[in-house]
Amino acid sequence: MNGKERGGERYGDRDGGGGRGGKDGMDGDEKRSRGFGRRKVCRYCADTKVKVDFKDQSALKYFVTERGKIIPRRISGNCAKHQRQIGKAIKRARGLALIPYLVLQG
Repeated sequence: MNGKERGGERYGDRDGGGGRGGKDGMDGDEKRSRGFGRRKVCRYCADTKVKVDFKDQSALKYFVTERGKIIPRRISGNCAKHQRQIGKAIKRARGLALIPYLVLQG
């Protein structure tokens, strides 16, 4: 007993195209094939003289959004070690009121 025998199109293909119902009929591989730009490099690994410091507001502002969220590693380009250090530094700076927890709109 296949899908057509069990009462309509519930178990069968509706559009006849198969797959997961994409509009243009492309495979999943074709949809995901977008090129990546230049590889982001951790600025703290590239320049070993620069250290993560919670008192350095000008350096920490690059890793915080306008709303006060910490920018993730995949966007900022930091390595895991320095992303953890940046997260701790931002939280320490917030606790000492050097940078705001959030920015109020209005």
